[in-house]
Amino acid sequence: MFVIYIIIAIIAFGILVAIHELGHFAAAKLIGVKVNEFAIGMGPKLLQKQGRETLYSLRAIPLGGFCSMEGEDEEVPDPRSFTAQPRWKRIIILAAGSAMNFLLGLVIVIAIFSNLDHMGGTTVVGFDDAFPHSGESGLMAGDRIISIDGERTYYSDDFSTFMSLTGERADIVLIRGGIAVELKDYYLVRRPMTDGSMKYGVTFNRIEGDALQRLKYSCYSAMNFVRLTRLSLVQLITGQSGLRDLSGPVGIVSIINDVGRTEQPTPVKMKNIAYFISVIAVNLAVMNMLPIPALDGGRIFFALITGFIELVTKRHINPKYEGYIHAAGFALLLGLMALVMVSDVLKIING
Repeated sequence: MFVIYIIIAIIAFGILVAIHELGHFAAAKLIGVKVNEFAIGMGPKLLQKQGRETLYSLRAIPLGGFCSMEGEDEEVPDPRSFTAQPRWKRIIILAAGSAMNFLLGLVIVIAIFSNLDHMGGTTVVGFDDAFPHSGESGLMAGDRIISIDGERTYYSDDFSTFMSLTGERADIVLIRGGIAVELKDYYLVRRPMTDGSMKYGVTFNRIEGDALQRLKYSCYSAMNFVRLTRLSLVQLITGQSGLRDLSGPVGIVSIINDVGRTEQPTPVKMKNIAYFISVIAVNLAVMNMLPIPALDGGRIFFALITGFIELVTKRHINPKYEGYIHAAGFALLLGLMALVMVSDVLKIING
């Protein structure tokens, strides 16, 4: 039975890649750039069909894909080549992949929350009996939480998320009686509640989930995935997290399989898997826009930099030099992916 969830994970990852490459492909076609091959997967070809000018192929390894455009890394005489296009058109093509990933994540969360009957706001309405920090020097009923350690809060989910990220203490800004109040270095941890769960013990107002509120909450959730990705990158750069905290395709398949192994009803498990896939879709959108060689964001960055240099020096820069940089960046990314894959396998072996 659990093999099904592994297959679902592999198919989901293939869809994420396909949607990304479809974004590049659609933008290139609309702009008029010649696409030599549109491939789903990597490695040997399993199926292929030659279109009027584009070869469509399905490859053996379902962990990648590509949209090969004419003159992508070098100048060629074809006026329909990628490098022959104005920079703004190239940037649109490069950004289209991430835009499609983000759109996919948004569509998934809209579907997940389509029947949501309510969501929690940020106004405190009460406390659990075990909550020890209510009062003027702490939280009070009627307080509206504005931010936690500088991160804006929009729903009650944010309270739990950002309090857990900060540890046991945080700077909380709230509105009390129309006046902004800051609780500096506020101490709050999860405690056993009367129902046996571990919670902060704060109850927030209820927002009725009509169609507009559900759409608003879905859009916010997708944008919040971007914020959480940013926070994760900050933790990685500052050393608060390391290689073991990263996950690649193997880790993603393992996580989805773990969700499938839980004792929850199958519809709930499928919903949780869909939610996880939406997070990954938005995460991929953000990561691909980072200004790192070989990534779409790196190519956009170089397009802007070379444009500025050519504007100042009045000298044309041959795209092949940028191609060398991206090739080196791609080699480094492959090395990082290999390390992450080894880490994922070791995590699975070690439990």
